Amino acid sequence: MNAWFTAPLETAGIFLAADFVVGFVHWIEDAYIRENSPVVGGLIGRPNILHHHLPRRFTRKSWWESCWDQMILAGVFLAFASWAGFLGWQAVLFAALVGNANQIHKWAHRSRRENGPWISLLQDLKVFQSARHHARHHTDPKSTHYCVITEFLNPVLERLRFWTRLECLLWKLFHLRRRIDTSNRRHGAPPVWIRIASHA
Repeated sequence: MNAWFTAPLETAGIFLAADFVVGFVHWIEDAYIRENSPVVGGLIGRPNILHHHLPRRFTRKSWWESCWDQMILAGVFLAFASWAGFLGWQAVLFAALVGNANQIHKWAHRSRRENGPWISLLQDLKVFQSARHHARHHTDPKSTHYCVITEFLNPVLERLRFWTRLECLLWKLFHLRRRIDTSNRRHGAPPVWIRIASHA
């Protein structure tokens, strides 16, 4: 088949695949990783909980502070792709999107002035997610719209009730209970460490 025809389709598929992978990890972080979870509690749980309480706080972070963990995962994926013999532009694009997902996420928390004309244009063209779309994730009860790269997967997954059904399945199989999100207004005052951080 003509590469001029297949390349755009492959690119779109890679964007959606990367968005789903990042969304899946994001859902795990939001739903099940607590601030006191072993090993990952301090590295992932606390920053994630803080982000729900103070969404713009992480826009202060540098690219490396935002993306180091995802870049490590992207590097592992590329090493595996090389070993398995499928290291092509598709694998590189997938790794680049996954590795930079938090930077794309950060753009969705910044103003158009902060992002500048090029990033704003890409958001207008729906190549990357806009602030308006991502705001749905930060609207109580904060249990939807986990994918942060594009605007195309979230509506489909929400229509399918994908995350809700997955959580029900995990409850039935393993009695895993979703973490209470203290950033929801109906859950009362935030933890003390959040209140301290909000003044920092």
